[in-house]
Amino acid sequence: MKKLNFGAGPCILPEAVFEEASKAVVDFNGLSILEISHRSPEFVAVMEEARQLVRELLNVPEDYTILFLQGGASLGFLISAMNMAREHKKAGYINTGAWASKAIIESEKLGLDTVVLASSKEKNFNYIPDFNLVEKVDYLHFTSNNTIYGTQFKEFPSVSCPLVCDMSSDIFSKEIDVSKFDLIYAGAQKNIGPAGSTLYIVKNTALGKSSFKSIPTYLDLETHAKKDSMFNTPPVFAIYTAMLNLRYLKQNGGIKEIEKLNNKKAALLYSEIDNNPSFEGTANKNDRSTMNVTFTLKDDKDAEAFDNAWKSANIVGLKGHRSVGGYRASMYNALTIDAVERLVDVMHNFK
Repeated sequence: MKKLNFGAGPCILPEAVFEEASKAVVDFNGLSILEISHRSPEFVAVMEEARQLVRELLNVPEDYTILFLQGGASLGFLISAMNMAREHKKAGYINTGAWASKAIIESEKLGLDTVVLASSKEKNFNYIPDFNLVEKVDYLHFTSNNTIYGTQFKEFPSVSCPLVCDMSSDIFSKEIDVSKFDLIYAGAQKNIGPAGSTLYIVKNTALGKSSFKSIPTYLDLETHAKKDSMFNTPPVFAIYTAMLNLRYLKQNGGIKEIEKLNNKKAALLYSEIDNNPSFEGTANKNDRSTMNVTFTLKDDKDAEAFDNAWKSANIVGLKGHRSVGGYRASMYNALTIDAVERLVDVMHNFK
């Protein structure tokens, strides 16, 4: 029996994507996808389709550039700050968890005047804070979904300055208005594809405007925009698999349909948590993530019995992040409703 993976990442993918990707490892137009040249017409077509699928699925306006690069969101923390710094050299951040905190650190290391406009740190990041943009900043950065603490922005900030978002863990899970942002970046390993590539969606007018006059070549998004994501050898297999996954998403109703399914999965699990006397959710109800559901047992002495129960049901990846404990059910796009029902049955029977 295949294990039901509720882990926070790398992501699960649809079976059809696994099958197609595995075939290409053996034979992709007479070679393995692992050995083809990134300059070959075959891979150039893959890259172009991957970027076009991003544009179609998210309704990305024509005046935005789509890039597949390396380094994960961890490099994106630095790239976003370096590319979005302007004349004030003052950056605004909303701190809603571990990844937002890491982005703040990178801004500070660059020497930007880094202003934390709002934070939920005092309550262990269990809610999305209100904020007022009272200072002039070059950009406002936030993390749309917080995998560790299970919170999510239900509405994006409305500000007059450029808006930057690390959307690693909920991009492609719901409809968004890309035109509100100057820069979106996302590590692929949640809803896009396997670990190894990072998606950037950048407004063309934001390119080449940094107040840093000597950005290292690789860290300058304009470098990659001019080379169509081919400045250096891209992660070929990761991008190919991401392309297959985005193609699959389009063929199965696109963002509108997957958003309905994600909402259904989240409602099912949160309902069990709220109505089961053995469990308690950890995130503020109005800010609960549809991607990462965090909860605890009301009585720690039940932990061994509950752990045995979900492991016996062939469920994996349910333990909470080491920094907070408890449990975390990550329900990215490819997780089926059947898998969530299995977990809910375990929890209900445990009561």
